[in-house]
Amino acid sequence: MKKITMDLPAMDDYQMTEGFSKLKTNLAFLGKDIKVVEMTSSIANEGKSTVSMELARRLVENNKKILLIDCDLRRSVMAVTHHMQGVEKGFSHYLSGQATMDEVIYEVDQAGFYFVPAGPLSPDPTSLLNSETFKEFMEKAREDFDFVIVDAPPVGLVIDAAIIGKYCDGAIVVIQQGTVRRNFVQGVVKQLRRGNIRVLGAVLNKVDHRGSVYGDRRYSEYYNYDYKEKEE
Repeated sequence: MKKITMDLPAMDDYQMTEGFSKLKTNLAFLGKDIKVVEMTSSIANEGKSTVSMELARRLVENNKKILLIDCDLRRSVMAVTHHMQGVEKGFSHYLSGQATMDEVIYEVDQAGFYFVPAGPLSPDPTSLLNSETFKEFMEKAREDFDFVIVDAPPVGLVIDAAIIGKYCDGAIVVIQQGTVRRNFVQGVVKQLRRGNIRVLGAVLNKVDHRGSVYGDRRYSEYYNYDYKEKEE
């Protein structure tokens, strides 16, 4: 299996660190049947890819074998954001029959962490995701890894997340503070549930903590996990 290098910045913000610790802990408390998790959002630029990456890194800390799949075949940002080096083929190559599973899973410079880059943008990602090839990949990944985190496109924009969710044990919705209206988020949750996708919770992202009890006067990202089983 080939290796890639990427920029994984150190997390030196206390509130970010605590937020991800809570997210990881709450995910573990959901039970052993939660193994493949879809990360999505309502709209673009809410930070779901950042949350996906950091959650995967945190899960590795428990001596687990973690696979992060960049499944946003329409608008992937991970390769550019993390300055990845050594990527030859990606997920779109596999789904279109141009690569094997081993050729698109890369080792990262962190023990136990594996990554599947999106690859070239596809003109018809819905068909690729709605294929037997995608199903087989997800089934094999479930067998080979302790956790699989799937970074999916926003639910409010395309149907891809609903297709991906069929092969996951549940979805976490990333919400940027002050960006999306409550009723729009509720619509996204209902859309996932109509597809029989279990909504595990939400991550409130990019929270402004100025004036908090910690006296933090600067803007920082904060991640909070909220388990929701019943329809609101």
